[in-house]
Amino acid sequence: MEFNAPAGTNLFDRAKIVGHSTPRIDGPLKTTGTAPYAYERHDVAPDQAYGYIVGSAIAKGRIVSMDVADARAAPGVIAVVAAPDYAPVGQGQGNIAPLFGGGEIAHYHQAIACVVAETFEQARAASSLIRTRYDRAPGMFDLAEAAPGASLAKGRGGKPDLKTLGNFEAAFAAAPVKLDAKYTTPDESHAMMEPHATIAAWKGDQLTLWTSNQMIDWAKSSMAEILGIKPENVRVDSPFIGGGFGGKLFIRSDAVMAALAAKATGRPVKIALQRPLVANNTTHRHATIQRLRIGAERDGRITAIAHENWSGNIGGEKGEDGTLQTPKLYAGANRLTANYVAALDLPEGNAMRAPGEAAGHLALEVAMDELAERLGMDPIELRIRNEPETVPGNPGKKFSQRNLVRCLRQGADLFGWSHRRSKPGQVRDGRWLVGMGVAAGYRGGPVQKSGARVHMGNDGQITVETDMTDIGTGSYTIIAQTAAETMGVSLDRVTVKLGDSRFPASAGSGGQWGAASSTAGAYAACVSLRRAIGAKLGFDADTATFAEGKIHLSNRTIALSDAGPMTAEDSITFGEFKRDYDVGTYAAHFCEVAVEAYTGECRVRRMLAVCDAGRILNPLSARSQVIGGMVMAAGAALMEELAVDKRFGFFVNHDLAGYEVPVHADIPHQEVVFLDTQDPVSSPLKAKGVGELGICGPGAAVANALYNATGVRVRNYPITLDKYLEGLPEPEAI
Repeated sequence: MEFNAPAGTNLFDRAKIVGHSTPRIDGPLKTTGTAPYAYERHDVAPDQAYGYIVGSAIAKGRIVSMDVADARAAPGVIAVVAAPDYAPVGQGQGNIAPLFGGGEIAHYHQAIACVVAETFEQARAASSLIRTRYDRAPGMFDLAEAAPGASLAKGRGGKPDLKTLGNFEAAFAAAPVKLDAKYTTPDESHAMMEPHATIAAWKGDQLTLWTSNQMIDWAKSSMAEILGIKPENVRVDSPFIGGGFGGKLFIRSDAVMAALAAKATGRPVKIALQRPLVANNTTHRHATIQRLRIGAERDGRITAIAHENWSGNIGGEKGEDGTLQTPKLYAGANRLTANYVAALDLPEGNAMRAPGEAAGHLALEVAMDELAERLGMDPIELRIRNEPETVPGNPGKKFSQRNLVRCLRQGADLFGWSHRRSKPGQVRDGRWLVGMGVAAGYRGGPVQKSGARVHMGNDGQITVETDMTDIGTGSYTIIAQTAAETMGVSLDRVTVKLGDSRFPASAGSGGQWGAASSTAGAYAACVSLRRAIGAKLGFDADTATFAEGKIHLSNRTIALSDAGPMTAEDSITFGEFKRDYDVGTYAAHFCEVAVEAYTGECRVRRMLAVCDAGRILNPLSARSQVIGGMVMAAGAALMEELAVDKRFGFFVNHDLAGYEVPVHADIPHQEVVFLDTQDPVSSPLKAKGVGELGICGPGAAVANALYNATGVRVRNYPITLDKYLEGLPEPEAI
């Protein structure tokens, strides 16, 4: 099926299942501990051995020698797979850092060996017996030091990522009100609950991976490329994933080492990365340095805006583009955005929830508040005054749908914004200084080709098969809702099977495209099944009504089960017409914080997100996605930071004891409101993703609230106590 024109009136406009809050189908499995996560799939292959990966102890250089004799002789050890014995493996999609093989070291904790033993404890103990000598080389581990020599990143078509419109420099110089500020964000870890894990088994030349991966089709083709085998000889199975946030978009060393170890031993091998390797061996969100320059008339109209961003990565490739939201949010005729990437020898940076925008909003939306203060204007009014009619960075392109102003106004009413004091440090609750902050949010609403296969049994039971994944986002439920609605059956008559590369390829989970794409793919397959039923029974399925397990025609009613067992397969593709539109999602984020006047302790008191994201397929799980993003954003604003050892090039706090994330006590109250909008340009269901919108802006709202409470502006994240304590008002003045 090709989606080649905006959706008109269709069955989802009178939906009884889609759009209604529905408990997650996979909930009972997860709460009873019976959901099959990768490392726990003891039943998929007999005689599984345990692998334990050894990471490099240096950040840059080469291996001079590796003595594995004692490890091989240790109790229970079956084999030791050592990097010097292997040629470097290939690179799969999205990989920048080398995954295994050879003697060259590109980053700390790069996989250099894998010990395989009968038990995990034996493998771990033997790994400490490996003796490796290195020739350490100097490296660059400091983004601030490397940034002046950074090169422009490569944009689309390999062109330098520098975009201009009008004459920014002249307009900025002429502006009566100016802001020129620099902001920094640190490296951050995905810190998902389930570490990267894989069980690998060979049967002849056929490799099966039971793994934790967000993108099944990418994983299959990538493993083939990495190992130099045919894609059809690789099966990837990942029905349940305990979080990924972008860290499991691409194949990592757990899958590669499990496959190589299984080949070397002739047995299935299972590997779960130890937590320090999740931080240093896989990927992380890159640190950024961002400069915002905004010029405005005294009435608040922006006349000039520039956003420049610096980040770093291995080889100077694929940094964190914090400018992504800036061409989309606010009007301004004269514009400049630039994205630079420096070569660093730290572990690989790559996609993390809302890559680019999550970090970029922390700068842009604070800069807007700073500009509002200089103008003596309410920050919400400033944002509304700069609402554009067309895409600011590409004025010839129109929005498919945009309701940001409505989000801001409705949110202001719900949050009690009128009670906010514009002058910082004026509201007190006993010993606490209290402040409110706001930020706008934007995240694109992309879609990708997505397929599914639908079976109908003799009893009318529907089974949907697609390689779409569920990373805790509720994919099982929204796909079942879509199939039930389209086929006219109750939800309990639908079974959904996900995450197996033997199923039709879907969009996968990432980039906020998964929900809109995978449900559209399931819809396409169900429409094909309806038409196949019509062809078999002699009626036009497109004019029939499928409801309550029956097919209603003008002159008769047929039981769905009368069609007998049938199977249909189809995919959704998206037509060229979408290029005429910017399809995005929008939010207004609000936060109230309290800062203890004597100790400086900061507490988030309440948060609100008002979201414009098209039809919400399942409000219950969508809310969970948004509040999860809000929690991550609060963590980025106040505590999350991978501390870099700039002498030796590694992340020091590479475990959950030292890498702080918010806990329940840190986030006491959250509210989410979805506007009743539908976007016909997005998909047949008029839905868009929402999971990444939740992290785009709340961190800036936290930062703005903390400033409103204290009068201390911190531009270097996270906003930890040491950065504002000395600036707090004197206790005797409180």
